[in-house]
Amino acid sequence: MRVKDDLRRGLSLFWAFFRVGAFTFGGGYAMLPLLEAEVVTAKGWAGRDEVMDDYALAQSLPGVIAVNTSLLLGYRLAGVFGAVMAGLGVILPSILVITGVAVFFAKFMENPVVARVFQGVRAGVVGLIFVAALRFAKGSILNVWHLLIAGIALAVATFTNLHILVLLLFGGLAGWFIPRGTEHGYVDPTGGGDKL
Repeated sequence: MRVKDDLRRGLSLFWAFFRVGAFTFGGGYAMLPLLEAEVVTAKGWAGRDEVMDDYALAQSLPGVIAVNTSLLLGYRLAGVFGAVMAGLGVILPSILVITGVAVFFAKFMENPVVARVFQGVRAGVVGLIFVAALRFAKGSILNVWHLLIAGIALAVATFTNLHILVLLLFGGLAGWFIPRGTEHGYVDPTGGGDKL
């Protein structure tokens, strides 16, 4: 019975993250609105703050943000098996699409219609990243101190060549000394929303 429940949870995570991976264009930053819609709104598996915390942690780790985030959330929701299934779900669409594109890449890129389509996709990705940034800011900037940290990080990242790791360490240290503004806990994945 337990094996059957674990398999059901794993498949549920796989398909949820497969949908996120299949419709995320533009990388990890563009995935945040889709991830929030799938995991928080549609399934009720995690709270918005939990997703934001895992997303922020995923950005500070080496590797692909989308994969890191799926592994963290999958592990939190269903242990190691959940992490594996969520990770496979989020990368499989990319593997399938990249394999298909690689076979026909030269022909695709020579077509002027396809080139224009890719230009439109890139422009749309800018909008998705902007929405992700707004949502991330809304859940992260909770007081004037957080706004100050965000402003300093933006200015330093824009006008210097300082490594991003230094900014992350600065933000982490500053966050250690500055009150968060609100307390929150993680949502029990078995209570409320769709069951895993």
